[in-house]
This record gives sequence, C-alpha cells and structure tokens, in this order.
Amino acid sequence: MRSFIYVESANHFPIQNLPYGVFLREGKSNEPRVGVAIGEYILDLSVLEKEGYFNETPIQNEKVFSECSLNKFMSKGHEAWQAVRNVLQKVLHEDEPKLRDNQPLREQAFVLQKDATMLLPVEIGDYTDFYASKEHAANVGTMFRGKENALMPNWTHLPVGYHGRASSVVVSGTDFHRPQGQVKPADATTPIFTPCRQLDFELEMGCFVGPGNDLGEPVSVDNAEENIFGLVLVNDWSARDIQAWEYQPLGPFLAKNFATSISPWVVPLAALEPFRVAGPKQEPKPLPYLQTSKPDSYDIKLEVYIQGDKMEKRQLLATSNYKHLYWSIAQQVAHHTITGCNLNAGDLLASGTISGPDKESRGSLLEIAWRGTEPVELENGEQRSWIEDGDELTITGWCDGDGYRVGFGEVKGRVLPAKENLLGSSKQEKVTAHS
Repeated sequence: MRSFIYVESANHFPIQNLPYGVFLREGKSNEPRVGVAIGEYILDLSVLEKEGYFNETPIQNEKVFSECSLNKFMSKGHEAWQAVRNVLQKVLHEDEPKLRDNQPLREQAFVLQKDATMLLPVEIGDYTDFYASKEHAANVGTMFRGKENALMPNWTHLPVGYHGRASSVVVSGTDFHRPQGQVKPADATTPIFTPCRQLDFELEMGCFVGPGNDLGEPVSVDNAEENIFGLVLVNDWSARDIQAWEYQPLGPFLAKNFATSISPWVVPLAALEPFRVAGPKQEPKPLPYLQTSKPDSYDIKLEVYIQGDKMEKRQLLATSNYKHLYWSIAQQVAHHTITGCNLNAGDLLASGTISGPDKESRGSLLEIAWRGTEPVELENGEQRSWIEDGDELTITGWCDGDGYRVGFGEVKGRVLPAKENLLGSSKQEKVTAHS
C-alpha cells in the first residue's frame, strides 16, 4: 500500500501508520485541530470533516476533528476508529483521485510538519505508571536489596503500578527546570533541601484509553485492547535521590510529579497489528483474570539519545524493545479495572521503564551507570552518572515492515538549571554528575 504523498522508506509515517495528533498551523487560525501524519506532512482532518469525507462513518455530523484534543474521537470506540482509518487509507492511496487530483482542497488539507506546532494530543484526566519490565525491576531490586531479593513477592503475580500526576505530562520539546526537594545524604542524620542531584530518564511507552468502562464494571483481559486507542513514547523523568527519601512507605510522589514527556503522535493499535508478538513467558501462571489467549505485545524498536550543551551531536545511550515488557497493556487494563475502577477517555497508562537483558538495553541511567558506579563515557570525554543541566534526552521508536516503518517520531526534553532556591538563598550553581 502506497500513498500519493511520497514517503521515504525510513520515514515513520507511511500510509500504514497514520498516527493522530493535535496541531496549530503557522500563519493560519490559532485554533487547534486534529490531523494525521503522512510522510513530511500533516493531513488536517477538520478540513476533510467539513467536506463530508466521514459522512458514512459512525462520527458523521460529530465534528470530532475540530477539537483541541483527541478525547472526543477516542470516546467513540473501536468501530468509529476503524471506519475513519479505512476512509483515510482509501483517500490517501496512490490510485484514489478524489483528494489526489483536487488541488484546491489539497492546499487546504495538507501542511508541512515543519510549519506546524504540535500540542499535547490528549486532555489527560488520570495517569497511571506501571512497573512492567521484569529486567528493570530485577536490576533495581538487585541494587537496593541484593540479587536474592531482587523482585518483591507480588511482582510476578500482578502488574505493579501507582497513580501519577496528569497535570505535569507535557508534549515533546517542552524543557523543564531541575526539581528541588528533600534529600537525605548517606552520611547525614537529617534531610536537606537541595536541587536533585540524581536526575534520570526512564524509557517508557504509554497507551491512551478510548471509551473506558463504567464504575463497577471491570474490563476483561480479552476485551481490554478494544478500550485502547493508541500508543505514545514516554520519558518519565525521575529524581532518584528525592525518591529514595520520600518513597517509604507509599512510593513515588515528588520524585515523579515535575515532568513526564510524551510524543505528539498517537499510533493506533491497528497500525501495530502486523508487528504483534508474544511477550515473555510468565511464570508462575497468572490468575485467570490476567491470562491472555493471544500474543499481546509488539515488536517496537526503541532508542535513547543524549546531547549535552558541550556536545556537537547526540549520542546513543540505549537500545531496547517494547516486547521485553513482562506485563502487557491488556493485562494492565484488566488489573486496573478488576476492582471496578472506571477508566475514562484520555487516561494515560505508562509501561514503566523498558529494559532488556543486556546492559545496552537498560532503560535508565540508574541501570546503565549502575547507581553511579559505572559512569557512561561520552564521545567528547565527559562522563554521565546522572543527567546534567543542559542535557537533552531524545527517545524514538519504530516497527520495521517490508520496505516501510511504522514509527512514533520522537519525544525529547531538555533539563534547565534549578530555579532560585525556594528557601531564599542565591541562584543555584549548575548541577553536574560530580556534585
């Protein structure tokens, strides 16, 4: 399948993908609208909507693509999503003249991605962060509890997670200031207030909930994917030293609430279907409500890059794969709702750090530098045990098809120096990994 819009084989956005996003057109009306990515372009779906292209789908007369978020469209459910996808793949096909040969409409409907500003694609009501990678959990557990007690007793029986902060989820390209908080140095008897000195990235992916479920009505594991609209890249920034002091006994709080970055394009599950694979074998066998009847993971290649303010180009830090995740999104949804918890359109469920079996596939600096004992050597001679001020982290991911890629673009963010100390002292000096 090919589009009349030229797409290079390495481009993340062929006609097989068609991810959704929300954007502003440069020099045009400042009203956000919904589009899909196709090659180097964005197809403005609000234009097609006005022209009646979706009149024979379940969203006819709904005007879901003139919204400032994807929430309304996501709430319409799987039948509507597939119907719209069918229309888009037909109208963008190289042999379909309806849009291809209508030059005035093409000029209205297409905008170059470089001439648009991408916005947060979803109004996120709730955010849950899971801990679904066995390798990551084992690495962290080994550091803090020893190899014999690496995994907590519950870990292989249920998808561990916690409720995060939705208000600080930001779109790719949003820089943020180094967080400050309470830290208890190892040689101190009482905590101090300081900028975080152990700032870290976390390589994750997240899924957005579509129609959701009613309060008191769990979603079965076999029906869970019908409630998932699509996936995004996630960098769940972490303040490790703040977390070490605060997490007992209730888990992450301030260490995770200052910024979580996501990619602007939401890749629908339908685009990922050709890349479906089985996840790791689960031992012991989960309880019946978590047992799946089909392969429930995806072969998504993932890469993490770092570029400091003294580096001429970015450097590869890690390579991993989504298929390493022990707990699938279907199991996460089933477990999340088994109590009767209601998920709503726009809720974000993140995977937790995705690490693989090798050092190169570890999804955080905590693991790569092994809690600071094995610093990363950068090409310009610098080292990193933790993220420094001025560092920009970029995560990208894609699936390889036959002559095409289905990709997620990028999620990137840069760390700015801590703001003036909230206790009233002078402006903070730049924090480095050696501080």
